Amino acid sequence: MSTPVVGWTDQVARARLHVVTGKGGTGKTTVAAALALALATGGRRVLLVEVEGRQGIAQLFDTNPLPYEERRIASAPGGGEVRALHVDAEEALLEYFAMFYNLGFAGRTLRRMGAIEFATTLAPGLRDVLLTGKVKETVGRTDDNGRHMYDAVVLDAPPTGRIVKFLDVTKAMAELAKVGPIKGQSDGVVRLLHSGDTAVHLVTLLEEMPVRETIEAVAELDGADLRPGVVFLNRVRPPRLPARSVTPAAGGRVDASRVRNGLTSAGLDLSEEDLDGLVEETVEHAIRVLAEQNAREQIAEVDLPAVELPDVTEGIDTAALYELAEAMVEQGVR
Repeated sequence: MSTPVVGWTDQVARARLHVVTGKGGTGKTTVAAALALALATGGRRVLLVEVEGRQGIAQLFDTNPLPYEERRIASAPGGGEVRALHVDAEEALLEYFAMFYNLGFAGRTLRRMGAIEFATTLAPGLRDVLLTGKVKETVGRTDDNGRHMYDAVVLDAPPTGRIVKFLDVTKAMAELAKVGPIKGQSDGVVRLLHSGDTAVHLVTLLEEMPVRETIEAVAELDGADLRPGVVFLNRVRPPRLPARSVTPAAGGRVDASRVRNGLTSAGLDLSEEDLDGLVEETVEHAIRVLAEQNAREQIAEVDLPAVELPDVTEGIDTAALYELAEAMVEQGVR
């Protein structure tokens, strides 16, 4: 049986932009937030960026909705710091006007006229160009000494179903714009996203549909010359049966009398109804374990390293984020 290679590789560790995507419901935003904490561990400074307008980061860290500015949101073990940024397409367009065309006042006038909303609605791809452009700016920003402001940037990106289109929309813009600031900006975004400075991580559950979508997304990323990073196996639950007992139990072969004897020796006396329920749960658990083993084998076929994260769905709060970050660090995330 093949299994994914576990751990954070040296190639992934060299990336400065970590894009996190996954099928809806797999915990993509939670994993992105935990990854930012993990990368900040040991005194580093990390920026966590969201672009989907859901204010998911603010909810996870139990804070007020984020404005269009970089704001300190958490500290990490060893003196690290995580800042967060909620990128708004309209504000990004105003910033773009001010930076490249010196149209700060005119941009504000355009906003009052509704022209910005009209433009991003008329050309939906423009919104993604603005979002990826802002991300590129944060990755490349330096201080007066020429050092990068952030050791890493983590992007909570759109789901796998549209991740390639989102990341590559600027490539189409670069091909359309032949000269000028738009051309230069677009070329810079394309270079970053298609370089070793960017890694696209995929979040999945050990279930059929998320695994299938993950495999398809890896193929799409490869086809677009974008670099997959690691697969985060989220909400992994430990098996509670000996390996030799899983297949028989999944087939319904559970010796109820043996289970009763074991419980009795432990001082537990269950009714027949409770015992039947326990046997049924054992069969269901074994079936799930086999399904997860099959999912692992499929994930292993994409030949990417994997990082396993424990199931903390009983309470996704700040403490859970630190627990997930610690699990990442233990598997080499740095």
